[in-house]
Amino acid sequence: MLYFILTIGLIILLAMGIPVGFSLMLTGAIGYMVNIGDIGAWMEMTILPMRMSYSLQNFLLLSIPLFILAAKLMNGSSITEKLFGFANTCVGWLPGGLGHANIFASLLFAGMSGTAVSDAAGLGQIEIAAMTKNGYEPDFSAAVTAASSTIGPIFPPSVPMVMFSTVSGVSVGKLFLGGVVPGILLTLVLMVMVYFYAKKRGYPREKFPTASIFWKSFKGAILPLLTPIILLAGIWSGTFTATEAAAIAALYALIVSVFIFKEMTWKLFVQILKETARDTASIGLVTSAAAFYGWVLARSGLTAVFADWILGVTTNPILFMLIINVFFLVIGCFLESIAAITIFGPVMLAPALQLGIDPLYFGVVMVFNLMIGLITPPFGIVLFITADQAKIDFNRMVKATSPFLIPLLGTLILMSIIPGIITWLPNLLM
Repeated sequence: MLYFILTIGLIILLAMGIPVGFSLMLTGAIGYMVNIGDIGAWMEMTILPMRMSYSLQNFLLLSIPLFILAAKLMNGSSITEKLFGFANTCVGWLPGGLGHANIFASLLFAGMSGTAVSDAAGLGQIEIAAMTKNGYEPDFSAAVTAASSTIGPIFPPSVPMVMFSTVSGVSVGKLFLGGVVPGILLTLVLMVMVYFYAKKRGYPREKFPTASIFWKSFKGAILPLLTPIILLAGIWSGTFTATEAAAIAALYALIVSVFIFKEMTWKLFVQILKETARDTASIGLVTSAAAFYGWVLARSGLTAVFADWILGVTTNPILFMLIINVFFLVIGCFLESIAAITIFGPVMLAPALQLGIDPLYFGVVMVFNLMIGLITPPFGIVLFITADQAKIDFNRMVKATSPFLIPLLGTLILMSIIPGIITWLPNLLM
């Protein structure tokens, strides 16, 4: 009965359209009452707010609203346009130039945003408008934008990796560095995909830039491009923590927007603060509800049963990771990534450690799995965002995006069977 409530009950609530945070709270609360064998235990449900508030008492979590603020400050000025312009200058001369620029810009913006949604919502609007204006089909433009937005949470900084660090204890600095090579690799394979599309459909390309054009474009983008360098150098050198790095990123974005580009008005700044508070509250609710649900899940013994089952199937680390990939790809289709990391991160990490799997490698692979879920139906939020921006219906969006799952899944498999792609740089620098 308890296992049914915690699994099927949650799926039913999510399918009914009840928000993730409330679904987790309701399922966890009912599961807790059944677990202690007293349906009248609602009188003693102070454990719910206590557990939820306790889960948020982590200094590292302060970095999340600060990274969100930094991304919104960037989106609130012409910084995203300058980044896209610079990306177009660098790779626009390739066949299907604006498609390549779309992907390369996502890599550049990833160094400031840390979330796929920020990329799709801010930079995506500029990218889709530019591509459709220059003769690219809205479906293709939206599909490239959705697929490239998955780079944001892989390449540092990354909000999902901050969450994995809080539940696993793995160094967030190492997790950030672990996403550098996979992020670049993902950029390259997506650009290869665009190249084949461009050759097949005859998409246009830009003229090869002259030195003066390149320099002008670079000058406009140099200040935002310094953001990831400052963050990674500071964390790597031990000058500041990840939370302090997030604060510096937000302050730096504010200074650039207000004093350098002089585009930030007081009205816009207040609006950005309100949006940041709203998004932070949403993440906080999901995180705390997922922590309570995960605690009930652990008390029920289901996590131990599942871990024993996996270890009973295989003790081969590579095969284990492939099974984990399938699991998280399915979970990512239904559950919000922050909730999935909070609930299943500790559960799946335990058997992984028993098999001698590096938790750094495990964490980056897990995050990438869940990011693929953002562009997978039925609940892929990035699909809804980009479909709305491109003015196409959801079914067309899913059909257009499906081919791009091939390079994403190919990259995931490569990362899973060659751990060095993830661990090489952190081990070298830290």
